[in-house]
Amino acid sequence: MRELETLKEIREVMVCSLLALLHAHRLSDSVDREAVDMLDARLKKERKVANEKGLYYAALFLYHTSRHDKAREYVDRMLKIDPENSQGNALKGWVELASGKDIKKAGKHFEDSLIAESTKNLDGFFGKARFLEKKHNYSGALETLNQAVVTFSNFTPTLIEKMKIQVALQTWEDATETAQRALSKDPRCIEAKKFQLLYCIAREGHLEAAEEKMRDITQDVDMLEPKNAQLYYEIGRVFSRLVGRNQKLLQLTFELIERATQLENRSAEYMTELGFQHLLQGKHKEALKCYRAAMRLDETSVQALMGQIRVQILEGQLEEAEQQLTFLKEVQATIGKSAELCYLGAVLGLKKKLAHEMVIPSFNEAIETHFATLRGLPLGDRYYYQLNPDFLICLVKDYLNLAPGQPNVSGETLSPVLKKCSAVLDPIARLVPGLTEGLYLMAKVKFLIGDADSAQASLKHCLDQDETYADAHLLLAQLNMQRGDFETANQLLEVALSHNFAIREHPIYHLIRARAQKRQGNVSEAIKTLQVAMALPGVKRLGSGKSKASARDIEQISVNDRVTVFLELADAHRQLGHNPEAANVVQNALNEFKDTPEEVRIMIANADLALAREDVEEALSMLRNITQEQPYYIEAREKMAYIYLHHRKDKRLYASCYRELVEKNPTPQTSLLLGDAYMSIQEPERAIEVYEQALQKNPRDSTLASKIGQALVQTHNYGKAINYYEKALQTGSKNYLRYDLADLLLKLRQFERAEKELEIALKREAPSSALQEMQEEVKCLVLLAKVHYKSGSLDRAITTLAKAREMQIRVLNRVQVEQPDALPAAKQLAANICVEIAEHATSCRDFDKAIKFYKEALLYKDNNSKIMLALANLYLSLEDLDSCLQTCTTLLKNDKDNNDATVMMADLMFRKNEFETSTFHFQQLLERSPCHYDALSRMIQLLRRIGKLGDAVHYLEMAQQSSPRTSSDPGFNYCKGFYSWYTGDANAALKHFNMARRDTEWGDKALFNMIEICLNPDNNTIGGETFESVDAEASSGDADQMALKTASKLIQELKVKPGDVRPQILHDHLLIATKDKSNIERALQSFMQICSTEGYREHVAALHGMATAYMILKQTPRARNQLKLVAKKRWTFDDAEELEKSWLLLADIYIQSGKYDMSTDLLKRCLEHNKSCSKAYEYMGYIMEKESSYKDAAKNYEAAWTYSNKHNPAIGYKLAFNYLKAKRFVDAIDICRQVLEGHPSYPKIRKDILEKARASLRV
Repeated sequence: MRELETLKEIREVMVCSLLALLHAHRLSDSVDREAVDMLDARLKKERKVANEKGLYYAALFLYHTSRHDKAREYVDRMLKIDPENSQGNALKGWVELASGKDIKKAGKHFEDSLIAESTKNLDGFFGKARFLEKKHNYSGALETLNQAVVTFSNFTPTLIEKMKIQVALQTWEDATETAQRALSKDPRCIEAKKFQLLYCIAREGHLEAAEEKMRDITQDVDMLEPKNAQLYYEIGRVFSRLVGRNQKLLQLTFELIERATQLENRSAEYMTELGFQHLLQGKHKEALKCYRAAMRLDETSVQALMGQIRVQILEGQLEEAEQQLTFLKEVQATIGKSAELCYLGAVLGLKKKLAHEMVIPSFNEAIETHFATLRGLPLGDRYYYQLNPDFLICLVKDYLNLAPGQPNVSGETLSPVLKKCSAVLDPIARLVPGLTEGLYLMAKVKFLIGDADSAQASLKHCLDQDETYADAHLLLAQLNMQRGDFETANQLLEVALSHNFAIREHPIYHLIRARAQKRQGNVSEAIKTLQVAMALPGVKRLGSGKSKASARDIEQISVNDRVTVFLELADAHRQLGHNPEAANVVQNALNEFKDTPEEVRIMIANADLALAREDVEEALSMLRNITQEQPYYIEAREKMAYIYLHHRKDKRLYASCYRELVEKNPTPQTSLLLGDAYMSIQEPERAIEVYEQALQKNPRDSTLASKIGQALVQTHNYGKAINYYEKALQTGSKNYLRYDLADLLLKLRQFERAEKELEIALKREAPSSALQEMQEEVKCLVLLAKVHYKSGSLDRAITTLAKAREMQIRVLNRVQVEQPDALPAAKQLAANICVEIAEHATSCRDFDKAIKFYKEALLYKDNNSKIMLALANLYLSLEDLDSCLQTCTTLLKNDKDNNDATVMMADLMFRKNEFETSTFHFQQLLERSPCHYDALSRMIQLLRRIGKLGDAVHYLEMAQQSSPRTSSDPGFNYCKGFYSWYTGDANAALKHFNMARRDTEWGDKALFNMIEICLNPDNNTIGGETFESVDAEASSGDADQMALKTASKLIQELKVKPGDVRPQILHDHLLIATKDKSNIERALQSFMQICSTEGYREHVAALHGMATAYMILKQTPRARNQLKLVAKKRWTFDDAEELEKSWLLLADIYIQSGKYDMSTDLLKRCLEHNKSCSKAYEYMGYIMEKESSYKDAAKNYEAAWTYSNKHNPAIGYKLAFNYLKAKRFVDAIDICRQVLEGHPSYPKIRKDILEKARASLRV
């Protein structure tokens, strides 16, 4: 006050000093009324004439004393004098922010404060960052603070605030780096050290290192802030709730709270916290003393009273605790809901052995109330204090006493208790992954849920942090035993024993050993082991004795496990036929747990034993005796329903069990059970009725709306399903319903509506920071990419997938720390996204990008066969044979029986001209799997190209003999169609392809082949002029028109995929086939457009199409130019057919120009890659014939006749003619007969050749 007396005469701080003096007087024990009146009078006078500085400091003081309305009044007066004053605007922003009345105004004032001084106002920076933080726009806050760090580079608090925002964003590595920067500027920066301690405890779980860090912080506070009781208090209370009852660290937090209490010994809040510190250390008497002392300091302290009740419950003083608790519940309306109060009520109910139905609501209310306090809080010290992992761990451990003791069996309804416990532990596992007990409990819950993989992942994380954690070894042993791996289970028991010898005193150790012995057939040994467990303290009577093991080292046996010991012993006796002993053990269990919730569980387990004896009636009789008032009633009815469905096969009685549940206990849970039951027996209409009735009672239940939507989809009532989803979303239901709606709209091909719903789902004011939100965003982005792809927008699909990939990388960084059990699924999703990008890039012919993303996918899913096959296939299409070989070799090394890899290896050998090796691979595979039609189709193509197509008959017969259904199999018909097509039997090929046309796997391939056959049934060189007259004679106008109509219909059936130009090319060839000039010109324009598109500039099929169009339009030079471009291209398997057609057409042009040498080179190239190319042999024969080399001509025509399977009479005619010219009259006669047998009216062959050959023989 003396200092303020001197300051009150200084003009600029006069009003501020007067306000401070008034505040100090009012806080003193004895208020000087006369002085206060004088100061009040002076204040009224001075504030009227105060200048802007005076008003600013006065408002600043009022802001810091939380008198926000008064502060607003002063700062408003100041801003009237100088509206652009940066300090005034910043202060006005802070006042509005603190009052919470109009946050938007705060943001505007902070912006004004930064504009006014060219972004040099520190208060403005901090204020804007805090405003954005309040709006949950942490990225924007971080950007603002980055500007502040640059502007005020030597000011450590800017780094501290930045660090806090990075924690809120959960970018822990960045926050660690920022903390280190702050410490480099200020080695005693308490806030930075607090973060490092938080990271060490909560994230890494390095408790030994944390001890040293906490001592270091305490020394710094002692040196820098020795009188700051609040700081001691805040540090101690936060970390005491994070250390998992580690006694060394708790002693340090106790010392911090003790110092705060010594500094302010009149604070009931500090004294209550001191009591809690005693309680954490297990010192109940000392805790009770502190709570009573706090009550004396403040009789209205609810926290102190609840602490007192907690101690009374722990000490077994249940009546006193109940009285106190009843009083608190009566005044709860005035003090507000308290999670701890609800929890204490639940624990008291457990201690008094109340029915589960009476206790569960208290636990649920405690959970909901607790997490309600966390809403809207950014991650940081306050959040961790409010999260209070220690409280949640205690709650879950107590709540699990009401959960089933055995893992959930697939098909059974999951216990709501386990669902709640999982939901409680999830934020602990995510935000405090260093808390070993939290990870262990999460693993235990996952184990009981039946999710063994997640449980194992959590246990691995737990043991990575503390390999001596005996309970984790025990649970891991249970998990392996459940999987049937008894050897590993026994090994884990020994490992647990080596880390903590005291586990021999724990019944769970013997229970697991006994179970393993039973599964291995050592039932007698199991009985001995269980008898040892029964003799241990705490099994036969709860609390009858204590194990020598410390409660901190070994989890104490639960009531569930006590019951399990009895039931396992009874079952072991039953297996050996010791029925009296088994009955005696069950009776002892019933006596031991009489009038407890576990009595019903024993009855249900007894029914299971009867069921195992196949005594269904006895099991049902036992279950019928469980009444509605008893615990486990729902479980008993579910068990009855299971028996009716799976043992009696009676769906009517199965559903009646659930109907009875709803009638006697009409709750949302039982309604859901009944609806789910109807769904499981394929009665969705009745399920919808039940769901709708439940939804009327609870219209905001999004789960019900989702189930109704799914049921409506199953009944194909899509319109009503969409209405339900939209209605549920209007009531403010969860966002995942919007995803379900978009997915349904996508299936219905309503792309615009699906896109709109997903864009709404993805719309957020600030970037997602919560892990669940990020995962949902990835899911929505992947679905949006599918929508873009299906709607034909491939570029947008790729862009959306790129966003999904970036977000999923962030998710992966978080998941491996926060949810290690979810890491495999997250990696799978990341791999799937990369594969989709790669597939789309392949469609766009961006092969480098495709390879990059396939390789990235393999980083997430190492040695995944599907991804490796796709990558190898891409290498193969790019003719990168070495990379393809390396990939296939690796794949076959990991999976030597991988058929797809074997097919690809055979393809690879073929392209490397190693035909024997290629054939060997196919032979090996087809002998092993004759019906591997992908391999068979490739084998036919290979045999055709090496000139041994006849050998394909053997493999087709093998496939046909392997199964009586082969003849109708689409895959077989596809292969048979290939063979018929290659042997020149177009009609048979069409017939077989048509049988494969409707199949999902072979349909598209068959359609493409059918269209090509219809467009060119005789395998002529379209546009070629060499055989034009012969082809014209052989063609039939009506048949050609019918073929074109068929091709047109088939083209319309093709499923057009983005980036796939093949349907367009076939349509353009159809236009060419009409021989109409305008159609041909349209086709030509289309081919040009394809070739002008990025990625398709030298597309072989399009260039060949252009050349064909030019030839028919009689523009031969232009056609030749296009074909020369094709001739320069390297042969690839994917372009093989189009390259062959192009080479043949160019050879035809050269023949017409008399350039036989150039033509022969092209034809030899054709035969090099396809030794069965009858058309190439036909052209070679024609050239030889023109050169009067009839013997060579006959040799080539003979090959053409053989490889066309003697189906083409024109080739037969030419062969017979050249035999005649070469004076091989008998051979000429034979060929004539073959032609006439197939084509009796073939023109001129009888007169021109047959008769002349006969006449020549007579001569």
